[in-house]
Amino acid sequence: MTQIDIVFPCLNEAAALPVVLAKLPTEARAIVVDNGSSDGSATLAQDLGALVVREPRRGFGSAAHAGLLAATAPLVAFCDADDSLDPRELNLFRALVEHGSSDLVLGARQPSAGSWPLHARCANAALARRLRHRTGLPLTDLGPLRLARREALLSLGLLDRRSGYPLEMLLKAHRVGWKITELPVSYRPRIGRSKVTGTLQGVLHAVIDMNRQLRELP
Repeated sequence: MTQIDIVFPCLNEAAALPVVLAKLPTEARAIVVDNGSSDGSATLAQDLGALVVREPRRGFGSAAHAGLLAATAPLVAFCDADDSLDPRELNLFRALVEHGSSDLVLGARQPSAGSWPLHARCANAALARRLRHRTGLPLTDLGPLRLARREALLSLGLLDRRSGYPLEMLLKAHRVGWKITELPVSYRPRIGRSKVTGTLQGVLHAVIDMNRQLRELP
């Protein structure tokens, strides 16, 4: 079974970290990228056995990419640190990439009650619809749970350091001919308050960043 490094971008997730880090799949290491937490998240993650990387530049892309650069395992996954997603579901993702069935596996969130605010879900659906129209990829979600080979991810030359990072990854992977697969994953109410989907301003910033990536698509 191929080893995975799982990157957890983290901003004030001390309440959720003990829960989510207890769910690591077999042969997986947690890389918690602290993005300026003030609640002791970094110290707690280290005490729980995670590799902690500190990234002072705010932004999801900054944290995610810092984790990718710190990874050493052949496979790298990305997962939210708020316990809304279950990293154990990455076992199936890993199997698809190991067997050559896919180069990039994405999680399509299947929300339980109260897990996904309506404004965030509508924004995600609209972006996914535009993505299908522009690329032909039959995707329904731009969710954060994903897995690919580390060297392949590094070769994409990802530049976005804000909320457009996940979409840039997908678009560049599509452009170079990767096999992209979407699998359903459970999506539960997060522990603590969201910095993005929990506020209209956060969703707006994410939509702006992702629309910029779509506009730049050749």
